[in-house]
Amino acid sequence: MTEQPRAIDEMNPDGVPRKVLFVAGAGRSGTSTLAGIVSRLGMHVPLPEVPPDDSNPRGFSEPQWVVDVHDQWLAEALVQVSDSRPTAWFDTGRICSREPARIRVSEWLEPHFAEHPELVVKDPRLSWFLGLWRVAAIRTGATPVFATMLRPPAEVVGSKQKYYANKLGSAHLAASWVNMLLHTERATRPPEGDGGRVFVRYEDLLTDWVRTSTALGHALGLQTIIHTRSDQIREVHRFIDPNLRRVTATLDDLALPRRLHELTGQTWEELNKLADEGGDTAQARATFDQLREEYVDLYEEAAAISRSSSVHARLQGRRQALAESAAEAPSRSLADRVPHDVRAAIPPSVRRGVRKALGRERDDR
Repeated sequence: MTEQPRAIDEMNPDGVPRKVLFVAGAGRSGTSTLAGIVSRLGMHVPLPEVPPDDSNPRGFSEPQWVVDVHDQWLAEALVQVSDSRPTAWFDTGRICSREPARIRVSEWLEPHFAEHPELVVKDPRLSWFLGLWRVAAIRTGATPVFATMLRPPAEVVGSKQKYYANKLGSAHLAASWVNMLLHTERATRPPEGDGGRVFVRYEDLLTDWVRTSTALGHALGLQTIIHTRSDQIREVHRFIDPNLRRVTATLDDLALPRRLHELTGQTWEELNKLADEGGDTAQARATFDQLREEYVDLYEEAAAISRSSSVHARLQGRRQALAESAAEAPSRSLADRVPHDVRAAIPPSVRRGVRKALGRERDDR
């Protein structure tokens, strides 16, 4: 059944249909740049925003509430932001299917349409919960549309290592990139009623943002972008800096295991085709399904081979926890370690005798 357009109201005199642009993709892939452009062209980023920092001095253009709720859900699911496990999607998928979570998000979205009928929601954690956000947007009478940022995986890995001091290594970060992008491609395939999706190369955005953002606006039917004003265009010109691409690298620089190197390269090659006009075809989607199966096989093989390392890491963690516990309470006596319910069952006279023998009798006078 087709959704009926909402009535024109005083906050939306032109009757622009409600839409939510979800900017997805791996962290450090240019999602902040795209969100920053469309917000300066008039789309609304729900406030308050995450403040700028040294890793992104021009700002993230992402709502603080979205980051906080995603962090909460990822912690609950025991999933990392850059998680390379294919099974991690099942863990976050269980949260996406919860009705209270869907209600919570739709209730958060609703009042922001009073500011503008076209919103932009961006967060590197977003891909883990795309299904939930799609449902929540539709419940508010909005059409969900998706833009996935594409940046060479070696540059994404290098940028994370430079700005986030990531210590998990290039192989892990490359694998998490493959896992993230293959799932994002699958999750953004538009079912009936969605407003579509686009894939945007970070390089295209930096070299010709006008052409790239205009194409995005027309492809997704974003009226704010299509009918932008000249003063907004000037503001974006001041915002865009070609030097934003501060990290350059190639896959050869990462020294990845051979099969991971090949699979990462193949995934990047196929994703690039989606950014070309007419590239998002049924055949392309079938290719991504195959790549996803190959990645699952590769990960399962690596996990099976490295199981001893996983057990060793778990045992080391237990030993460290015990050592820290002992260091925190060096003065605890043997009696203190007896469970409280056991001590409570000992007659008072016996407890007094034990305390006296240990020189710990209290002066009750």
